[in-house]
Amino acid sequence: MSGDHDHGDMKNTPVSRLWMAFGLTSAFMVAEVIGGFVTGSLALISDATHMLTDAMALAIALVAINVGRRPADLLRTYGYARFEILAAAFNALLLLAVAFYILYEAYVRLFQPQDIQSVGMLGIAVIGLLVNLTSMRLLAGHKDGSLNVKGAYLEVWADMLGSIGVIAGAALIWLTGWQWVDSVIAVGIGFMVFPRTWVLLKECINILLEGVPPGMELAEVDLAIATVPDVASVHDLHLWAITQSKASLTAHVVLEEGADAETVRQAIEARLQEKFDLHHTTLQMERVSCAPLERIH
Repeated sequence: MSGDHDHGDMKNTPVSRLWMAFGLTSAFMVAEVIGGFVTGSLALISDATHMLTDAMALAIALVAINVGRRPADLLRTYGYARFEILAAAFNALLLLAVAFYILYEAYVRLFQPQDIQSVGMLGIAVIGLLVNLTSMRLLAGHKDGSLNVKGAYLEVWADMLGSIGVIAGAALIWLTGWQWVDSVIAVGIGFMVFPRTWVLLKECINILLEGVPPGMELAEVDLAIATVPDVASVHDLHLWAITQSKASLTAHVVLEEGADAETVRQAIEARLQEKFDLHHTTLQMERVSCAPLERIH
């Protein structure tokens, strides 16, 4: 028996604005990589990796929207929503590899400084800041209505800080001639990427391993079900997520003698929705437990 299924997170997502922000970010990311090699600026290349996080966040949001609209079929009864998680995991691994390269290159340059064209570096960084501000403007009006848009907006916001750092570094190199500043800025941006990427990778692994969603405790959910009137015991309780915003639960519920199964089921689902915002539930109601005694909670 299943609870209600609501996918309202996707309904009002501005796909056209996501595509515009994705196009701007991706195009400038390529320009920034080229500019980094031309000017010799590692900070620009490092900031391009930050831009890559933005582009991938936007791409993942678009994938989630398009895949989320595809119906389940006879082979994939949960649909195709896990493509979003696979894409995010690939993104995280790619970003970690690039971030390690940036750190290694910065270490090498501390001993073998390169001549930095600070004026060109400054000009490219300023354009990058304008691209970030434009993307933020495109997404700002819709970030509170969609988890996907909000995630993309926060990525662009963080990259804006990176662009400001590159601008400050370019100005400092231009004024003082301190070439090592470029490597310091690159490392700083690299360390901004690391924690966000690690958190993203951990979340993806947890979902792929069907772990308990963040913010939920299995023991608390178990207790919430077990304390519903006319519930004798609970066993085979599983709590996982298909995607970040779609938690699911299955459980076997043993009823007290004389209890009405439908009434108890509705009471359990109402409590799960109220306390944990759980709307995807499958409950097997039992008169006699099918579990060994040691598994009964």
